[in-house]
Amino acid sequence: MDTHNNTTNPVILPLKGVRVLELCNVAAGPFCGLLLADMGADVIKIENPSGGDTLRTWPPITDGFSENFASLNRNKRSITLDLKSPEDIAQLHELVRTADVLIENNRPGVMKRLGLDYDALKAVNSRLLYCSISAYGQTGPRASEGGFDLTIQAMSGIMSVTGEDGGAPVKCGVPLSDFAAGLYAAYSVAASLRHVQQTGEGAHLDVPMLGTSLAIAALQTSEYFGSGRDPGKLGSAHPRNAPYQAFRCSDGYFAMAAGNNALWKSVCDVVVMPELLDDDRFTTPTLRAKHQVALRDLLEAKFLQQTGAHWLQAFAKVGVPSAPINSYSQVLQDPQVEHMDWVQEITLPGDNVTKTFVSPIKINGQGQPIRMNPPALGEHNEEVLQQGVTTP
Repeated sequence: MDTHNNTTNPVILPLKGVRVLELCNVAAGPFCGLLLADMGADVIKIENPSGGDTLRTWPPITDGFSENFASLNRNKRSITLDLKSPEDIAQLHELVRTADVLIENNRPGVMKRLGLDYDALKAVNSRLLYCSISAYGQTGPRASEGGFDLTIQAMSGIMSVTGEDGGAPVKCGVPLSDFAAGLYAAYSVAASLRHVQQTGEGAHLDVPMLGTSLAIAALQTSEYFGSGRDPGKLGSAHPRNAPYQAFRCSDGYFAMAAGNNALWKSVCDVVVMPELLDDDRFTTPTLRAKHQVALRDLLEAKFLQQTGAHWLQAFAKVGVPSAPINSYSQVLQDPQVEHMDWVQEITLPGDNVTKTFVSPIKINGQGQPIRMNPPALGEHNEEVLQQGVTTP
C-alpha cells in the first residue's frame, strides 16, 4: 500500500522472507517487532483472545482503537491464541515450524511454564532464533524480578543524571529503557540471522533492559571507571563541554552547543564579547566545562537582550549548532521532517485515518513503506490459522 516511494528505484526490504512470531506486550518487544517489520519481515503478532496486547487500551483512543498501539504495530498481522489451550499450543508449534524468529518479553520462567521456552521450541525448529527481552536477563539474582521503563531507568543510573542539580529524581520523558532494549533486540536478531544462514543452527538471544540501559550510558560508566566519581545531574549541560546547554533568552530558551575552540570563538564573535577568549577560565573545553555556571551567567546576560529566533539566526550564520526547544507539535511540522517524509497517514480499523511517524531509515534514498495498517485484534486469524501461513 506504499504510495510514498514513487521514484524509479525499487524499495529494498532487507528482511523480506524472514518470518517473525511476536509474543509481546506494550513497548520493548513490540518495538523490536516493528523495526523488523519495517525492514520487510513478516511479523505475526500472537495475542491473547481476551484483550490482546495491553497497549491496545492506552489512550488516545480513536473509535475504540489505540493510537499508541498503532504507532508500534504497523506492518504486522494479528492472530489470537490462548497459550493455556493444548489446541492453540499445537497451532503455535505449527507456526514455529515456519518461523525464523520468535520474540517474547515475558518475565523469565513464564514461557517455560507454558512449555514454550527455547529448549522446547528448538526441538520443533532447530533454526529458530528465540529472542527474550526481560528486565534483568534470563539468569542471575534478579532474573525473576519484573521491571518497567521507570524502574529500569532508576536501577540503571539514568535517573541519577537526569534533571537539575539538587532536584527531585526524574526519568527521561521518552521511555528510554524500553526502546533501547527493543533496538538492541532487533539488532541482535538481524545480526544472528547471518549465523543461522552460515551454520543452520538457531540461538537464544537474552536481551536485558538493565544491560542495554547501561550500554547506552557508555560515557557515564566510563566517567566513573576513569575517575572513581559518580556522574551528577547537570540539567541540559554537558560534563566535558561548554557552552553546551539550553540558555535563557528574552522570550524563553534555546539550545546551543559549541563543542570545540573554533565554535567557541564564533560564539564570542556573535555575542560581541572578545574578552571571553582571553579569560583564563574559558581557554579550553575542559576549563569552560569546569567554570560553566559562570560562563552561562555571562552569556545569558547577553542572550536575555534578544529573542531566541534572533540568536538562532545569528548562530546559524556562523555554523554554531543551535536549535529551538521544540514541542512535538512543532518538530513534527519542521521542514526537515516534511522533506524526509517521516510523517505519513495510516488507517486504523474502522477506516479512521490518522498520522504516524514511520521508519526514519532510507536505503538508496528510499524510505521503508507502510505495507500494512495496524491490525485489529485477531484480524488475521483466518488468513494465518485456517488458510495456512502465507506471506502477505
